[in-house]
Amino acid sequence: MELILKYFPQLTDIQKEQFSQLQNLYQDWNLKINVVSRKDIDELYLRHVLHSLGIAKIQTFLPGSKILDVGTGGGFPGIPLAILYPEVQFHLVDSIGKKIKVVDEVVEGLQLENVKTTNARVETISENYDFIVSRAVAQMETFVHWVNGKIAKKSLHDRKNGILYLKGGDLTEELKVYKNAEIYPLENYFEEEFFETKSVVYLPLKYKG
Repeated sequence: MELILKYFPQLTDIQKEQFSQLQNLYQDWNLKINVVSRKDIDELYLRHVLHSLGIAKIQTFLPGSKILDVGTGGGFPGIPLAILYPEVQFHLVDSIGKKIKVVDEVVEGLQLENVKTTNARVETISENYDFIVSRAVAQMETFVHWVNGKIAKKSLHDRKNGILYLKGGDLTEELKVYKNAEIYPLENYFEEEFFETKSVVYLPLKYKG
């Protein structure tokens, strides 16, 4: 929890309370339905919560915007971002039902009113969003194909609508077809060793009506 306050000191009391509850909620549910590895549960705030919030270091979401989290797994990056931005709507999607069950329970435990969940493949989602976030669920080309047609026409933010993708390692080969992709190394924002090979990739996407 100290780790979150180190980089996000302006949290309200409610947000601090919600972030502090994450450890117990995930530990309890992980015993029933394994969604986070045992090693990662011990380092939940570093490897999952703060990693998810790396997106917030690149892009601030404005009230009223809509964010889609694809392949959310246990609720990352969607749940930490939803705590940070209570006036933004988050839609967390995963094709694995037991993972969405855990997400639903965590959302209920935190009393988050700005999160909805869907147990489905993302291709079946018909809504449009300002940004689409995810944590390395597929190669970028595959991911772009999955989310094709899900970007809103109007941009509320200075940055054009598109993908904000948490990725690790050398991305040169994977992104060479995307000349307009921007890479933001998280080691520029967080000093912990874990972030040395982690980045946020921003890829603007055009609206397709």
